[in-house]
Amino acid sequence: MSDPVTVSFARLTGAPKGVLVVLTDDSLAFGAQAQKLVKGADKALTRAFDAEKFKGKAWSALDLLAPAGIEAPRLIVISVGKAADLKPKDFLKLGGLIAGKLPASAREASVVLELPGTKISADAAAEVALGISLRSYSFDRYKTKKKDDAEATTARAVTLLVSDEAGTKRAYAARQAVGDGVLFARDLVNEPANVLDPPEFARRAEEHLSAVGVEIEVLDDDALAEAGMKALLGVGQGSIKESRVVVMRWNGGPEGEAPVAFIGKGVTFDTGGISIKPAAGMEDMKGDMGGAACVTGLMYALAARKAKVNAVGLIGLVENMPDGAAQRPGDIVTSLSGQTIEIINTDAEGRLVLCDVLWYAKERFKPKFMIDLATLTGAILVALGAEYAGLFSNDDELSERLSKAGQETGERVWRMPLGPEYDKMIDSKFADMKNTGGRHAGSITAAQFLARFVDKTPWAHLDVAGTAMSSPASDINKSWGSGWGVRLLDQLVKDHYEG
Repeated sequence: MSDPVTVSFARLTGAPKGVLVVLTDDSLAFGAQAQKLVKGADKALTRAFDAEKFKGKAWSALDLLAPAGIEAPRLIVISVGKAADLKPKDFLKLGGLIAGKLPASAREASVVLELPGTKISADAAAEVALGISLRSYSFDRYKTKKKDDAEATTARAVTLLVSDEAGTKRAYAARQAVGDGVLFARDLVNEPANVLDPPEFARRAEEHLSAVGVEIEVLDDDALAEAGMKALLGVGQGSIKESRVVVMRWNGGPEGEAPVAFIGKGVTFDTGGISIKPAAGMEDMKGDMGGAACVTGLMYALAARKAKVNAVGLIGLVENMPDGAAQRPGDIVTSLSGQTIEIINTDAEGRLVLCDVLWYAKERFKPKFMIDLATLTGAILVALGAEYAGLFSNDDELSERLSKAGQETGERVWRMPLGPEYDKMIDSKFADMKNTGGRHAGSITAAQFLARFVDKTPWAHLDVAGTAMSSPASDINKSWGSGWGVRLLDQLVKDHYEG
C-alpha cells in the first residue's frame, strides 16, 4: 500500500520538529500552546495577515517561510472558520488540507491540534490523522524518473501534538485499519490491467487479507463451471486469462450468526467484448473492477480493526475481451439460478458477473443483507455525476442506513427508483430476460436485472461508476482510484451490525 507518510502522536506540550502547523479560527487567535510556539513571530504574522488579507475564512491557509523569531523552517497557519460550526467529518477534511499544504521537500512536520477556547477530542484528532494519511497517498510505482529531488521527497513523518495522546492513539488504531483498506483499494484500481488480471487480483487479495485473519477461498474456472456460474464464465470466455471468484470470510461476531455480505464486480479490463467500446477513453476500463476493490479493501479493514461482526465478501473477477471464443449478441446463457439470459450487448457484462455471485452468496451464506458495488453503467454518471453513487434497494431500512452512513463519511449515495414498469423493459422474447433494457433508464434496468437474483434477501446495489475511478479530486484524495465505499460500508457495519 502506497502511503508515504508516517503519522504519530505526542503531547500537546511536546517540542515540535520540522515544519510547524498551527490552527486558528475566524478570530485569528491561537490556542495556548500554539501561542507560545509562535510568540516570537507575532509581528511577522500580523504583517502577513494584513498583506495577504487573511481574515480566517474557513479552510484558508497562510504559509510563512523561515519566519523570524521561531526555530521552525516554515510556519503554516490554517483556519477552520467558525469553530463552533465544526462537524465530525470536518476534521477528516482538515487532515487532508494539512497534508496538502505541507511542502514536498519537508522531511518532518508537527501539527499543533488545538483551537482557541475549543478542545479537540481524541476522536477528532484521529480523524485529522486519517485525513493526512489518505491525502498523502500517491501511486507512482511505475515512474522510473522524478522531475527533481524535491518532488521525489514527501513529508515522511508528521507528528500531531494532541491534548490526549493515549486516547488519540486508541482512536486512531481502528481508523488506521480502515485507511489501510482504502489505500489497498486505491492500489488495486490504479494498477494496469496487464499486471492486475483476475488470477493476480485473487492472489493479492489472498496475500493481504490472510495476513489479518480473513479466511480466503478462490474458485477457479473449473470450480466455477462445476458450480454452474455460466453467466459469469460467459463474460470471460473471450480472454486468455482465467476467471476467478474470491470468497473472503471474517468471523468476528457470535458463532453461527448470519453474516452481512458484500459483493463486488471485478472486470479487470472491459473492452466491451464483441460489442466493443470506442477507442477513446478505453484505457480507463482498467478501473472496471472498482467494486471488487472496495469489497476487498472493506474486508481488510473489518479484519484489521477486529470488527465484532461476521462478514463475507465475494468478488467476481473476469476480463471481457473479443476473440473467436467470445460470447456474441444473441447468445443465451443459463445463470447459476437457472434463469436464462439473452445477451443483447456484450458490454452489459458486469450484471452477468454479479447475478451469479449474488445468487451464490444468497444460497450459501443466507446473509442478513447483501450489498453489491459495481462500476455498472455510464447512465449513472448522466444522472448523478461523480458526487453521489446510485443506490437501488428492495429494503427501506438498509437504504436509510446507507444514506446516513454516506452523510457521516462524505461518501454519499442517492436512492433511485425500482418498479415493475422498469422490470418489463428487460423481458426477452427468447429467454427469461435480456441483459439490457436499452438506452432509457439504463442504470435502473441494470438494477432491475440484479433484483431478479436476490429473492427476498434485503439487498442494495451501489452503482459506483462515477465515484470509484476518475472521480474529481477531493480534500482526502488526489488519486485516479478513490477507494470509494470502504469508509461508507465500514461506517454502516459499525453503526448497526457489530455486537
